[in-house]
Amino acid sequence: MSKLVRLVALLSVAGCSIGPSSVARDRFDYSAAIADSWKRQMLLNVVKLRYSDPPVFLDVGQVVSGYTVQSTFTALGNVFSTNGPVPGVPNSSVGLSAQGQFIDRPTVTYAPLMGERFARSLMTPIPPPALMSLIQAGNPVDLVLRLGVHVVNGLRNRYGGDIRATRADPEFYQLLERLRRIQLSGAVGMRVQRIDREEALIMSFRRAVEPSVEADIVAARELLGVDPGASDFRVVYGAVAANNREIAILSRSILEILVDLSSFISVPDADVAEQRVSATAEPEMGPSGPIRPLIRIASSADRPSDAFVSVPYRNWWFWIDDRDVPSKRLFSFLMFLFTLVETGTKESPPIITIPAG
Repeated sequence: MSKLVRLVALLSVAGCSIGPSSVARDRFDYSAAIADSWKRQMLLNVVKLRYSDPPVFLDVGQVVSGYTVQSTFTALGNVFSTNGPVPGVPNSSVGLSAQGQFIDRPTVTYAPLMGERFARSLMTPIPPPALMSLIQAGNPVDLVLRLGVHVVNGLRNRYGGDIRATRADPEFYQLLERLRRIQLSGAVGMRVQRIDREEALIMSFRRAVEPSVEADIVAARELLGVDPGASDFRVVYGAVAANNREIAILSRSILEILVDLSSFISVPDADVAEQRVSATAEPEMGPSGPIRPLIRIASSADRPSDAFVSVPYRNWWFWIDDRDVPSKRLFSFLMFLFTLVETGTKESPPIITIPAG
């Protein structure tokens, strides 16, 4: 007689969700990936504009990450009392099996930025009050004005576009130096005031200041051609002020800003020789010597090893050095400035339903 004893254990776990534990990791990973791709897209479009190639922007609409974990474990044992190979010794067998499956199915939606709304947003000048708000928030006045304006009370800024490239008036850089020192002293401020039933932006110079700051304020008034005895001036859009108590700012659009920044790229000499792109202009001279480029974007045949952001284009690499803090700061400021302009549509995003596992 043989005695059969069978022991069967079955453990199965299916459809187990790991959502809560993945929030911290996924949120960081996806935000870092989106930020890095946004930087590369922005740099690529700046480079493309330099080569007269139209820019294309693709926005990340939604990111939905779904996980599924399935696992199965089986244990099987058999014990027999037989007259097998060794009489009187039980013959036994044990079997184990395990199976697991991990599924990661992220869903990413992309929305091309195009159409009339996007074109208008790129070509519409930034309102002067928005530029003044950036200055009031602590951003350097010389950087904001160099980046975002064409003319201030008749004083022209440099523009690097090939079609209408212009050099800055020497007085423009003198004004920037004066205004920067005034800003650092805290002697300039902005406020909104109602004039003739309309809200107007007023820029004010403080009266009780140090003698050196007072000299800068007097010089700034003279360069701007405003009333030397006034402390409050209305900021308006335009190239020339209507009277000596106005500061007229002819601001740039986002597209004009991108075109101007592209002119600072150090393009390969081979592309210049083959007339694929124009040569990089020499730095302009200011009161204290050569004016530093707003941004430094280098090019090389090999991929850079230490770059803040880099992109390949036309068999070359274009990049910003990670040790170039001014260029990194300007590039980050450009991306923030881009978000201030309405570039999307007013349509509601699609609704995605995710089943709870």
